[in-house]
Amino acid sequence: MELKILILGHLLVISVAINVGFLYRECCIGRIQELKNGNEKNSSLVANGREPHFCETCSSSSTLVQAEVVSSSEAEATSEQVIDLDHGDPKMYERYWRLTGDKATVLIPGWRFISYFSDVGRICWFLEPEFARAVKRLHNLVGNAITHNRQIVVGTGSTHLIQAALYAISPQDALDPISVVSAAPFYSSYPLIVDIIKAGVYKWAGCANEFKKNHGDKMYIELVTSPNNPDGATREPVVNGSNGFLVYDLAYYWPQYTPITSPADQDIMLFTVSKSTGHAGSRIGWALVKDPEIAKKMTEYIMLTTIGVSKESQIRAAKIIEVVCDTHEQRGNNFKEVDPFFDHSYNLMAKRWGQLRAAVENNNELFSLPQFPLGTCTFSQRSFTSQPAFAWLECRGDTNDCESFLRRHKIVTRSGKHFGECHKYVRISMLPTDEVFAKFTERLSTIT
Repeated sequence: MELKILILGHLLVISVAINVGFLYRECCIGRIQELKNGNEKNSSLVANGREPHFCETCSSSSTLVQAEVVSSSEAEATSEQVIDLDHGDPKMYERYWRLTGDKATVLIPGWRFISYFSDVGRICWFLEPEFARAVKRLHNLVGNAITHNRQIVVGTGSTHLIQAALYAISPQDALDPISVVSAAPFYSSYPLIVDIIKAGVYKWAGCANEFKKNHGDKMYIELVTSPNNPDGATREPVVNGSNGFLVYDLAYYWPQYTPITSPADQDIMLFTVSKSTGHAGSRIGWALVKDPEIAKKMTEYIMLTTIGVSKESQIRAAKIIEVVCDTHEQRGNNFKEVDPFFDHSYNLMAKRWGQLRAAVENNNELFSLPQFPLGTCTFSQRSFTSQPAFAWLECRGDTNDCESFLRRHKIVTRSGKHFGECHKYVRISMLPTDEVFAKFTERLSTIT
């Protein structure tokens, strides 16, 4: 009882700390070296009404760096600018949603959503029925997950739901904290997500393959990310021990990224609008949970940390999902100005991966990319290889620090060291604006 009280007492503070920590981390991981003639460039920026970008390094150095940065939020990229592809801000989707006009617009009158409660008859009592219906409709359309006899738990993005799942399945009376593992290369934020809570109930234990070799008989929770972030590989559990729990992070199991070969049918499955429709700013994710008792515990965690999830965000996400479904089910009728959403997104990802592979082929002595097996998508009936939201780029030859090498060419990426791998790898976002991505592939192909 005392342990549970301790955990609950920390949760409200921790929920704030998680979000602040991620914002700080995103800034720090994207650190860039001071550009040549940086003082003159910053003077020019100020003269033109633009502030130079400042960021403190996460390393032992305390150097303050200044640079003009191009990220996915920028419309144009020139040869003098730094291209920031460190994080997966899905600006790629903005052009499509502009073309839909006001079809995804939501008008919410001031009297709505006064109450904390949405549906007291549900386990997740703050889940808006409109959002629940939209989630089921989307999965039934795409065929990527079973929704029958599943509880839907809504959260503020996947990070919130991962924490809720860990809270729900961790033994509360164990003498030692349960180990949380994931096969390397694993999502770079997993260690931070797991270890930010110091209540002694669970702890980050690193790579699942190493855990299997040394501690396979102990209790564990394995995070299975499929398709995987950062390398796009299709994943299965690694440890396969008798004392384990599994959480499936399926944020990228959508037909623009990978062939949908069968509906996922796992005990705990996590999804998010960030990478499915591109609306990262709405901060909405959902879990499909088989066991009602686990769903209750996940709901309890979310209640204690945020007292529910924004109804406005749920209604907006529901409307966006409805429009996605309508573009496929009413194609050629009410949506003449745009292609069906997943068709458009698939074609855009295929084009980008073609551009990137051409750039790497032009420099195949310096770089390499993973190859993916051919699969047939039951949703689109296309046969294609995966085209992930991130590229896992390897620097060949004598280049041992790929992140630093690319940074010298004004391309900001995330080093493999953050994913449990070596410095020869970097993760590159494939989701910036068209202008930024075109400039990136052009610059990559000319590196010597």
